Amino acid sequence: MAVTTTNLIMGPADLYIGNYGATEPADTAVNTTPAASSWTDLGGTQDGVKLNIDQTYTPLEVDQIVDEPGARLTKRMFTIETNLAEPTLENLKFLLNDGTAASGSGFKSFEPIYASSATQPTYRAVILDGYAPGQIRRRFIIRRCLSNDKVESTYKKDGQTLFTVKWQGFYVSASIAPFKLIDATS
Repeated sequence: MAVTTTNLIMGPADLYIGNYGATEPADTAVNTTPAASSWTDLGGTQDGVKLNIDQTYTPLEVDQIVDEPGARLTKRMFTIETNLAEPTLENLKFLLNDGTAASGSGFKSFEPIYASSATQPTYRAVILDGYAPGQIRRRFIIRRCLSNDKVESTYKKDGQTLFTVKWQGFYVSASIAPFKLIDATS
């Protein structure tokens, strides 16, 4: 088998977060930074950014044959996981799906949502900008997601403090796909 070495990918990715329904960058803008007016750069990451698409196909069966005649997609879960290397209060707000930030002379503070509004989470959108084969840009957009795994932050004398995060994507509508991939072509 011949290997096309230009199809091999290595390199970091950048993460941006925006409000659910934020204006997405045009497909032709895959090589440019998303607009700061709609998208917030989440800063540095550590140990990479992991994109996971887990699909479940449920087999069909009939009495007349022993083989499964086919299957249907019955579940799909897609996530982006990483360690944010910049454990700021602003990033914590995104990881806990909202809250209240305050600042004053010599301080900043954050309180998570805790009232009845906590039962109605604040959905976001996430953009992962990485590389595609040929070392050109690849953009992955999750259009509606929540941070839904535990958020950890460890303080150690010999290790960097990070925020762990896992964003899970969700259904958008019958006319809008829940995620999109765009590769630059040159």
